[in-house]
Amino acid sequence: MKLKITTIGNSAGVILPRELMARLRVEKGDELYAIETPDGVRLTTYDPVFAAQMEVAERIMHEHRDLLRKLAQ
Repeated sequence: MKLKITTIGNSAGVILPRELMARLRVEKGDELYAIETPDGVRLTTYDPVFAAQMEVAERIMHEHRDLLRKLAQ
């Protein structure tokens, strides 16, 4: 799919066609992440920083599940 860079106010932007937005499952106001890969740049809704933070949180919750269970009571 070919995209064109256009002027938006004093900035530049890319307008995403509806078909691409539907494939990405995004709407106006959603965030996209541009991730550099060996093949180029990939647009995705996946946030690798957030995913890493969630992995840490899940590990902590697993390690301290007894304490968290008592706190919940």
